[in-house]
Amino acid sequence: MTADLIQEYIKPGRRAHLVGIGGVSMCPLAEVLFGKGMIISGSDVQEGLAVRRLRDLGIPVTIGHQEETIQDAEMVIRTAAVHDDNPEVRAARRLGLPVFERAEVWGVIMRRYRNALCVAGTHGKTTTTSMCTHIAMAAQIDPTVMIGGTLPLLGTGHRVGAGETIILESCEYCNSFLSFFPTVAVILNIEADHLDFFKDLKDVQNSFYAFAKLVPEGGTVVANQEDPNTMEALQGKIENMMTFGLEQGDVHSTNLHWEKGMPSFDVVYKNETVSHVTLQVPGIHNVKNALAAAAAALALKLPISAIEEGLKAFRGAGRRFEYKGTIKGAKVFDDYAHHPSELKALLDMTSTLEYERVICAFQPHTYSRTKALFQDFAEVLRKPDVTYLAEIYAAREQNQVGISSEDLAKEIPGAKVISSLPLLAETLFSIARPGDLILTVGAGDIYQVGERLVRMGEN
Repeated sequence: MTADLIQEYIKPGRRAHLVGIGGVSMCPLAEVLFGKGMIISGSDVQEGLAVRRLRDLGIPVTIGHQEETIQDAEMVIRTAAVHDDNPEVRAARRLGLPVFERAEVWGVIMRRYRNALCVAGTHGKTTTTSMCTHIAMAAQIDPTVMIGGTLPLLGTGHRVGAGETIILESCEYCNSFLSFFPTVAVILNIEADHLDFFKDLKDVQNSFYAFAKLVPEGGTVVANQEDPNTMEALQGKIENMMTFGLEQGDVHSTNLHWEKGMPSFDVVYKNETVSHVTLQVPGIHNVKNALAAAAAALALKLPISAIEEGLKAFRGAGRRFEYKGTIKGAKVFDDYAHHPSELKALLDMTSTLEYERVICAFQPHTYSRTKALFQDFAEVLRKPDVTYLAEIYAAREQNQVGISSEDLAKEIPGAKVISSLPLLAETLFSIARPGDLILTVGAGDIYQVGERLVRMGEN
């Protein structure tokens, strides 16, 4: 019933207000609806690149949540992180306006496509969705795309195509992806995360199992055979499953070798070598992501040549080991990693690149995640040669668990907490030297440090 109601509102000339419009999937949703001829407005808690982009398109965005901002709206769309006590949501309820969640709207948009490729997993979603997009573009199927980050190929995080395929990064937080209608569902991995919503790992696994069960007969679930949590979640109950892995699965790699930190390998499908892939992004985790993307492309019956061409052309997504510039002979990269496993994959990869020092400036993301995964964060943040910590990025939370970056620093020999992002940039600049790799890492606004660093180097 909700889907039918949403259909009535997604029409040219209708007015929608998006609460949290600067979010990684709300911003592209705003652009897609705007592109369909709807009149869009929005609000967010702070300025940022996404907000500036939307304003440049002519979409008004208010900073702060105020009841009067929805006065001209016919519907309100909110992120999963926006709750019923939000002033704009309260005002919408009082005025009798329908309030939909972002995922519900994406789900309705998705139903208009013959093929809906949804990429899920605790880690690697943005990169794998981006790789799938490169393959689809190489196959010239004119896809519609929603990615939780910027893809240089698109110049943004979304694309509106005229073809029969939609590709979406699909997040488990608040069970958002359960509003989707996938015909191909990719599960990259499952770990305990978003524990401000999920009770524990088992609860997360149950959510991913429900996601897999959304795939209809004739569709495909693409699952990581080498991830025990994924295999346990699916428990052999999914009939229409294609597995992948480095060495195991229906789709796996052989003859993996490295040249200047970049991997190349053969792709084996059902015991037959079907293609040879050369990547322009480093790291074993990206080999796994590429295999998942290749498996999804095979499920969609895309040409082998498109898999090879698309993956070879992929040079990373925004905020995924994104090169920002050079200062004083040191290379500066930015990365979105905000879970211990993502940090470990990033730092393991950088350790193979032969820099003299790896300097990591990490901004923990949310108090609940920092508390729940405290020891894992402490262990992995001992890996860099130099570790700096920014204050915890609160995002949607209040500090109700009584934790700080100082607590984390006490567990990491030599680590220091820097009180502000401008001061962190100045500190990094002061110690930078040729041969260094400087990483700014986290899902909050830590990326501003790398941008500031590069500007300092230009002056």
